[in-house]
Amino acid sequence: MAQRNKGKRLAKYIGDYVVFDLETTGINQELDDIIEISAIKVKNHEITEEFSTLVNPGRKIPKAATAVNGITDEMVSDAPDIATAMEAFLTFIGEEVLVGHNIHTFDTNFAYDAAMNSLGKELHNDYIDTLYMARRCLPELSHHKLTDVSAHFCIETEGAHRALCDCRMNQRCYEEMGKLMQEKEMPDEKVQICPQCGSELILRKGKFGVFYGCSGFPGCRFTRNVR
Repeated sequence: MAQRNKGKRLAKYIGDYVVFDLETTGINQELDDIIEISAIKVKNHEITEEFSTLVNPGRKIPKAATAVNGITDEMVSDAPDIATAMEAFLTFIGEEVLVGHNIHTFDTNFAYDAAMNSLGKELHNDYIDTLYMARRCLPELSHHKLTDVSAHFCIETEGAHRALCDCRMNQRCYEEMGKLMQEKEMPDEKVQICPQCGSELILRKGKFGVFYGCSGFPGCRFTRNVR
């Protein structure tokens, strides 16, 4: 897999952004395909527009995927192909900051590869991963899946694992966690990203002292000195 030239992962509370979510045929980013793309545009913390489309992957959807998201071959038979869907998605999001749950290692990678492979375009938008935000804001939770975070804030979870429903849940979770950050006077988290693979750099200790190492180790062995 070639290096992805993704945007930066941010950790802040902002008012203008686009929440997005994908459904796929599986979790293997080299073998599986996108079968649904949804997004919600937010301005000044208010939803202004929604986007959603099924995607025909050009092959059978595995039963295991259908069991999770309920999307069947019949549902996508007349849906646009990935090039058409990605073109519409990229037009919708423009240059906005993207927000999503577990998107740092999953959705942004799938979307980046789909845009590059089908259109020759890069997805370079900066993004906020609410999974990391939830771990920081809600350390008392034993799990930080989107449904767990939603339940914590008493947000309805019916329809989970369909992309647009997940976007709506996540938008509300992001706003609730943003308010918590403000109430607790949490400063924006400083995140360092590996220039080689796009994963987060984390502090590690070696025989020569503390250094930044890629969280994608051992697949990526990038390191940086602590200044």
